[in-house]
Amino acid sequence: MDRIIVEKGRPGDCTGRLPREIAVYDLLDSLGIQYQRADHEVKMTIEACADVDRAMDIRICKNLFLHNSKKTEFYLLMMPGEKKFVTKEVSRMVGSTRLSFADESYMEEYLNLTPGSVTILGLMNDKENRVHLLMDREVAESEYLGCHPCINTSSLKIPTKDILEKFLPAVHHEVQILDL
Repeated sequence: MDRIIVEKGRPGDCTGRLPREIAVYDLLDSLGIQYQRADHEVKMTIEACADVDRAMDIRICKNLFLHNSKKTEFYLLMMPGEKKFVTKEVSRMVGSTRLSFADESYMEEYLNLTPGSVTILGLMNDKENRVHLLMDREVAESEYLGCHPCINTSSLKIPTKDILEKFLPAVHHEVQILDL
């Protein structure tokens, strides 16, 4: 387990960071959204984020990238890590054919993300609004949202209200709240 240091805002030196990560900081800063950041080793799963959760006093949520059976509709589902994803239930709630996990090629094409780095912040790259945002009510009503800045070697703590009221309108996306 690595030592997690929490800092305010973007890194002082962005040398060696991916352009998609820097673009997140640029957008958040331009929107006046305050955030805390922690750099850490690669975190591929929600379970691996437990030490980040403790250090930042947040619960990083589970982010699932899904599609319908015809691969014509795509969804980003945000839910608490401890909740179980029941495809039949979520499919019914959104009025879709059976949802399943989307191939990483779609994730890269629509969100410019790779497996393990799925985040709501990737919606900034979805210029054609191909991805529908689904959020569990528990996540939507939490004070803070924990997520990656489009790379899984850093995590951010952002006021959920700022995500809903500033970030989503800026990237032209709406959210559908679900009771999972």
